[in-house]
Amino acid sequence: MTAITVLIVDDEVGFASALAKRLNKRGIYTRLAASGREALSVLAEEEVDVTLLDVMMPGMDGIKTLGEIKRLHPNTQVLMVTAHSNSDMVISCLAMGAFDYVMKPGSSDELVGKIREAAQQRQRNLAQDSGPAEKTG
Repeated sequence: MTAITVLIVDDEVGFASALAKRLNKRGIYTRLAASGREALSVLAEEEVDVTLLDVMMPGMDGIKTLGEIKRLHPNTQVLMVTAHSNSDMVISCLAMGAFDYVMKPGSSDELVGKIREAAQQRQRNLAQDSGPAEKTG
């Protein structure tokens, strides 16, 4: 598998920067965005494999951002990041197309594993979308 690109979307800049450093050390390329709107701008300019999206952000929260990402970039896999376990929110995000969710701060090994799974799912989706055309007739 080629290098994985991850967009980290979190208004807690210190947390996002520290997470980016940990992922970079494991060979995962990262981009940062401090808000939902900034994340949408990054995604308009650059293709990423996985978006790590904080649920609780001021302004455009993670759930609204998830909806826009899935509408505009349906093949981008989204891992929701939350410090507060709320089963209704998790179910809602998964129903909206989130790949999975992780607890903040969580284990680096678990996070990297989920990022790799999400990136593999994206590759499968892209391969399926560009598969052989059906013959008619």
